[in-house]
Parts: sequence; structure tokens; C-alpha cells
Amino acid sequence: MGFPDDSESSTQRLAGRFRRKRDDAPGPEAAPTPETSAFATPETSAFATPETSAFARPPYQDKAPAQPAPVVEEPRRQERRATWSPYAEGPKSRGPLWFTLGGVAVLAALVVGLIMMFKAGSESTAIAPTRTSAPLPTTPPGKFGYAADRSTDPEPLTVKELFPTKKFASSGHSYEMTITSKLKKCGDGALGSKLQKALKSGKCTQLIRASFRDKAGKVIGTVGVANLKTGKNATKVASAGSQSNYVKPLPGKDSVTKLVGSGSGGAQVWAHGHYAVMIWFQNKDGSKPDKKSQKAIMGAAVEITKATVFKALDQRSLTGHPA
Repeated sequence: MGFPDDSESSTQRLAGRFRRKRDDAPGPEAAPTPETSAFATPETSAFATPETSAFARPPYQDKAPAQPAPVVEEPRRQERRATWSPYAEGPKSRGPLWFTLGGVAVLAALVVGLIMMFKAGSESTAIAPTRTSAPLPTTPPGKFGYAADRSTDPEPLTVKELFPTKKFASSGHSYEMTITSKLKKCGDGALGSKLQKALKSGKCTQLIRASFRDKAGKVIGTVGVANLKTGKNATKVASAGSQSNYVKPLPGKDSVTKLVGSGSGGAQVWAHGHYAVMIWFQNKDGSKPDKKSQKAIMGAAVEITKATVFKALDQRSLTGHPA
């Protein structure tokens, strides 16, 4: 690189003086090299960098100094910078692309799975047999429903079912049960050959009895229930009832009901489905009832049977089972 011929810069003149003094001075020391010179000359400034040169450019220089020689490491730095440059034309990262493709694949698999599940559900629904609910049982026709026949009301009677409590009230009157009995041979619990014959022909399987008294101890009596095969059999038993064909009174062990069956009284037999309800009621002293006492006796018989045996038999009429 050259400088103008018509003038010499102060830097060059200063450098010349230093060179002449070094040439005239004795000594073994060698002349300074461009690397150790305090001021760069035009020849050495071509290799000087801004970090090592005293001046970046000599004054009055027409042209810019030659570009420094390329450093070996520079291309690598440029290459690394190019790799991370957002405008580089080199290979781009495929991370977002793979994430996108992966998401699409998962979504497709989910859709396919849902379709298969839907098809499987549709097929199972088509193959599965149609459920049909069993029709609810209907109460047999007739006044007594299930209790009209033993075939629809097969469970045997129990003492607890017919006479659940010892003391109870009915229509404002208090009563007490004092004794019970359960017979398989129904004729043993009946009086009169006609009634006994009707019980036998009607396939009677049990006869349950109980004796009662009112609170005052003036009215006493026995209630019996016979279990027959059909309603027609029960009707025949009811038709056989009379003043000489009635339930056999059941004397109790207490001082009041032990007199049941002594003296005069009133008897009655009713049919309730395939059951025959039989009663005997009387005054405690066994006297023949007048109109007033007869009303009291029959009132007590109705109230006691209504609260005990008829309540239990009505339940069987509705369901065919004991309560």
C-alpha cells in the first residue's frame, strides 16, 4: 500500500529518525520487528488489527488498508452463526413437524377407536336379546281374591297370624284373649254331626280356635277358623251351621273364660273364601240373653272377629300370603 509522493507524513519522518538513530547506535541488539514497533508503518499496518495497531489508519491515507488476512478459526465461527441464524438456508429443525405429525396420528387412532367401539356397541345391542318384563300377577277375580281357593292361597294358617295380640281394642271396647288351640282333625273342634261331616268332605286341614272376654268380664266366647280346600267347601260348612252345629267352645283357665260353653249362647258360621269362620258367644253366667244382652253379645263377637281373624283373612285375599 503506498502513500502520496509529494509529502511525507509526520509519522514516517518520526519513524525515519528512530531508524537512523538505531543504525548509528552501537550494540548487539537487533532492529525492532513490526510486532514490537511502537508505531506501525505502512508495510506493517496491513497485518495490524485495531487491537494491536497504535492507529487504526495512517493519516492522509487515500485508500483503506488491505483487509486483514483471514483467520483460520473465522470460517468455523461464521458457520456456527449461520447454523443458528433464523435466515440460514441450511437444514431446519423438524421438531415442530414431528410433534404435529404425532398429534395427527394420535387423533386418528382415537377416532378409529371410537368408531370401533361404536360399531361393537351397535352389534352387541343388535345381538342381545330384548328384555321383556314378566307381567305383574293380577288378583284372581271374585270377592275373596287369592283366598277364594287353597291353590292360590296355599300357606297354612298360624295362631300368631289370626290372633297376633293378647290384649287389644276394637270400636272403643277392650278385649283379652285367654287361650288358643290348633287342631289338624277339624271334627274335634266342632259340635254337630252335620258340621263335622261338612268339614271332613271339604278337605279341612286345620282348625284354629281362641277364647276371649271383654274388659268387664260380662261377655265371653270362642272364635274358630277352618281351612278348607275351596270356597264351595267353605260355603257348605257355613250352610251346615245351626243351633246344634257350631264351633266347640274352648274354655280358658282363668275364672271368667273357664265358663265358656256353659248355659245358653249364640252361634254363627260365615264363609270367607276357602275359610269357614265359626263363633260361640254368651253371657258369663250362661243366662239366656235378652234383646239388650243379645245385642251386646253379637256386638262383641263382630268387634273381636273384625280385629283378628277377618283382618288376617282380608290380607290373604289381597296377596295370597299372610301379613
